[in-house]
Amino acid sequence: MLPRPPLCCTLCFLITLPSFAQSLSVDERVTGLLKQMTLEEKIGQLSQLFMFGPPGPVEEAVTQGRVGSLLFVTDPKVINHLQHVAVEKTRLHIPLIFGFDVIHGFRTIFPVPIAMAASWDPDVATRAQSVAASEAGSVGINWAFAPMLDIARDPRWGRIVEGAGEDPYLGSAMAAAQVRGFQGNSIGAPGHILSCMKHFAGYGAAEGGRDYDASYISETQLRNVYLPPFHAAVEAGFGSAMSAYMDLNDVPATGNRWLLRDVLREEWNFKGFVVSDADAVKSLKVHGYAKNLADAAVLALNAGVDMEMAIGKTAFSEGVADAVKAGQVTLDQIEAADRRILEAKIRLGLFEHPYVDEARSQQILNAAEHRTEALGAAERSAVLLRNEGGLLPLQKGAYKKVAVIGPLADSQLDTIGPWAFQQDLPETITVLAGLRRKFGTGVELNYAQGAQISRKFPSFFDDITHFKPQPAWTPETAREEMEKAVALAKKSDLAILVLGEAQNMAGEAASRESLDLSGQQQQLLEAVVATGKPVVLILINGRPLNIIWASQHVPAILEAWYPGTQGGNAVANLVAGDAVPGGKLPISWPRNVGQIPINYAHNTTQAPENQGKRYWDEESTPLYPFGFGLSYSKFVFSNLKLNAAEIHPDQSVEVTADVENTGSVPADEVAQVYIHQQYGSTSRPVRELKGFQRINVQPNEKKTVRFSLGKRELTYWSTAKREWVEEPSTFDVWLGGDSQAALDSTFRVVP
Repeated sequence: MLPRPPLCCTLCFLITLPSFAQSLSVDERVTGLLKQMTLEEKIGQLSQLFMFGPPGPVEEAVTQGRVGSLLFVTDPKVINHLQHVAVEKTRLHIPLIFGFDVIHGFRTIFPVPIAMAASWDPDVATRAQSVAASEAGSVGINWAFAPMLDIARDPRWGRIVEGAGEDPYLGSAMAAAQVRGFQGNSIGAPGHILSCMKHFAGYGAAEGGRDYDASYISETQLRNVYLPPFHAAVEAGFGSAMSAYMDLNDVPATGNRWLLRDVLREEWNFKGFVVSDADAVKSLKVHGYAKNLADAAVLALNAGVDMEMAIGKTAFSEGVADAVKAGQVTLDQIEAADRRILEAKIRLGLFEHPYVDEARSQQILNAAEHRTEALGAAERSAVLLRNEGGLLPLQKGAYKKVAVIGPLADSQLDTIGPWAFQQDLPETITVLAGLRRKFGTGVELNYAQGAQISRKFPSFFDDITHFKPQPAWTPETAREEMEKAVALAKKSDLAILVLGEAQNMAGEAASRESLDLSGQQQQLLEAVVATGKPVVLILINGRPLNIIWASQHVPAILEAWYPGTQGGNAVANLVAGDAVPGGKLPISWPRNVGQIPINYAHNTTQAPENQGKRYWDEESTPLYPFGFGLSYSKFVFSNLKLNAAEIHPDQSVEVTADVENTGSVPADEVAQVYIHQQYGSTSRPVRELKGFQRINVQPNEKKTVRFSLGKRELTYWSTAKREWVEEPSTFDVWLGGDSQAALDSTFRVVP
């Protein structure tokens, strides 16, 4: 319980002492605090600082009330110490809120977010983020800078790994699922923490897929594609939002009043607080938008930023006080921002329970059930892209000697992927380790690295992740290691290649101009396939890669993404048939980089019969379509029915179909429903996802899936009318296992 503070005044006592504070409303408590706070203390609550080193300088700022939040502090002893300073050594005893990038796990690392989206199972995302919240919260972290809700249609962009892919409907479902995981039923729910939707908004459309570069997005695209996941997050009760780095249509997102006030506050009625991305307020000067730091602070605060995240010092601390005196910012504005931040702290229970139980945190961090959950998530996220001849699952007893080859086969850091900082790396199960556990002594399993991969330019995250690059191979060593790998394949009955991207090749500041397999991985793959032995390709990566050659020459390809702490066990279970792949692609998989963007929801234009022949030197279709994924079983969709041929606006049409497992093993299928509005005030995409269900079907079993298409699914932002419309029109409906579903029907919306 919070120690009794000095009785500096009766009001302060009533606000900070739990037994009395519980009788006051949140609004009353905040109002009481604001009445006592100096301008400097109010500005301090709007400031958040990184702490990478010793706490000395930061502790001084906390003592003086010049900071209200810290991030990148994860040691519960240090957190308790700094919280003690804030609660017991400052005038008003206001606790700090500690933030951290809890992206796909804290101690237990789950598959990366794009992989979680590939599960097409929102409940998996909810459970994963619930585990992450409990682990992070146990050490004193109250606030996760996640989830990232940016729609991304350019796989060159490194941060595509953090989101749900290209589709706003799937992205919205995953957004709502993650709020349930992070925050529970409400802000302050036991075992849960505050979440932060980011990056608001349009960051995923950076030009050329180059991280931090400007985005140019029409309002139609913004409202119909890029904003829906954020709106879904607001509707689900997210407590905070993060402004984005980049220029949006020549106005930086962190200084964009239309985004932060007109849309977020006024249209969506968002009640939480807005934090800038790291140094994004100071970067308004870099953009050429602000003339100096003081101007940047004014522009950001007036646009709607409540808290500034910064390294070293904040622009708010440098410029807001003078701006108030000059009439550029009002005290009411500052207090409104403070109110939102203080409300969050109160709802999180930080005034009553500012400290964490350090001993209990270890019990939570080491919970075995968390690893079990991570294993299930990795199994459900994998996507089977190719399985010629039914090579997978491996026939038991058919392969006595198995070669495991590739630079990612036995790398723990690369198995967990980017955006993991507090993992217990030694407990991470690599693909090699997982296969050894699975096959035991019954199979002779041998390993060769075969190739070496690395970034051309190092990542600034390498120090944080404790990345230690291997000494670069000489050309002679590279040749010898590849020869060893090929020789091993020749001596084996089967070769399992584990290729893809190192963990620092995806994520922030990790954009690529090419999607080719880096280093000599392609040469290694072709050389092993040339031995004539059966080959299974396991991909460890955070984005679609150029595997067009593999799609023609490798019989089995399993996309495992960065599968996390239990990734190797999950891959082994899938390869052996103890788990059945049921994941589906959350993004269209291009043949090569020249096709980008190639999202499925494009408009119908001139000569649609030639849509697949827009290039004369390559098909203008994806290698694998959005929603695609194979199984060890077979499914047949049939009996599509609509309960009405016509409906009026605000009514719904019910869509049903049968899904039959015609194979021999129990398996999951993802039933997906798509629509197309044939005509209206603006052109509409050829297909749009409007519903999905992941179901388990037994062999020879038939299940009926049901979907409802109504106002929410049929409304869109009309360019011509500049408003949301549900228009009279004829609608095509398709239902099946991916975005190329053939089972179809139509209905009409009539006036």
